[in-house]
Amino acid sequence: MAKIEEYAHIIGQPLIDDLRLLGQKLKNRIIQNINSTPVGGGVAEILNRMVPMLGELGLDAKWDVIKGGEQFFNVTKKFHNALHGRQEELTQRDFDIFMETSRENIKDVNIYGDIVFIHDPQPIALIEKKANNKWIWRCHIDVSNPNEKVWGFLMDFITKYDSAVFSAPAFSRKLPIRQFLIAPSIDPLSDKNKELPPETINAVLEKYGIKKDKPIITQISRFDRLKDPVGVISAYLQVKKYINCQLILGGGTAIDDPEGQQVFDEVREMAKADKDIHILLLPQNDIEVNALQRASDVIVQKSIREGFGLTVAEALWKAKPVVASSVGGIPLQIKHKYSGLLCHSIEGASFSIKQLLSSPEYAKKLGENGREHIKNNFLITRHLRDYMLLFLSLYHPQDVVQLC
Repeated sequence: MAKIEEYAHIIGQPLIDDLRLLGQKLKNRIIQNINSTPVGGGVAEILNRMVPMLGELGLDAKWDVIKGGEQFFNVTKKFHNALHGRQEELTQRDFDIFMETSRENIKDVNIYGDIVFIHDPQPIALIEKKANNKWIWRCHIDVSNPNEKVWGFLMDFITKYDSAVFSAPAFSRKLPIRQFLIAPSIDPLSDKNKELPPETINAVLEKYGIKKDKPIITQISRFDRLKDPVGVISAYLQVKKYINCQLILGGGTAIDDPEGQQVFDEVREMAKADKDIHILLLPQNDIEVNALQRASDVIVQKSIREGFGLTVAEALWKAKPVVASSVGGIPLQIKHKYSGLLCHSIEGASFSIKQLLSSPEYAKKLGENGREHIKNNFLITRHLRDYMLLFLSLYHPQDVVQLC
């Protein structure tokens, strides 16, 4: 794990000094993060990096995970999809299952933080244990057009929090509590994002039987219908009519996402007739993800719905040209035709991929612009600063703190 001072060559020493000053003002405050899974997905990935760094800055940062069985996570997956605006069949039994597991967690989870930081809907009901401490609900989902039945159910809990945090202005909702806008981030020194020697990249390609004899198009994401891996294959097949290329669809599953294996099997079945499509169920190995992204000529993120889409930031940090759907937080990361290309359909994605493969200098310039944009806006050091300002604001409610 990198130390704070190791980021100075990226962001400058003055910003490191600012982080240490904020840490002094929050010294020994217990920040208790709670989410639904220790691995898989962007929330767990961010917490894995963020918690040790907060500790290094003087805060007493902790991370706990709630318990839940298959039925509970099936329901919370439905909630997740419904909050993104997808049609879901929700019954009273679904809400009963959510509350049954929530009551068990309310009974079993030890709440000890000066600030209790709840991530996403799965642990939201823990607010019933609120005492003389501060509570934040962090929503990593695009709830700009949610299923109103699910949103109304969650509102009964949200209104009991001291503050809510959303990833983008478009995600926020009218609430009776204070809201903060804090975008997620990537860690440029993590295994997933650090520089890699060519021999490491080549070894990963060799492991998965991928040759560099033709351009590589890649999407790295959980196997989730909202990430539209089927649409990525369709776009690739359109591109291949004109340019001989290959496709990597790589990702994993998460404990709280029971659909993952089913989607993986469906995608593998669809791809089996084309030897140039590589469907990879990746282990929790960030070096491999990093290597596959760095080996790629174009990186795609063709989500149907998206919270923020950190895979876009990861690709741009590596100065890779990116084609991504104009959904969720992706347009905050990509300015169309400046730091990447945005698309709205399979046809649009295939056209953009063809354009980048046919114009390598243009693709290179987009990647360079994208890296600079991520450096200035979406690195973990900025994220740390925003969170610490948020924590301070809870003890100074008369001060207006705007975080963007």
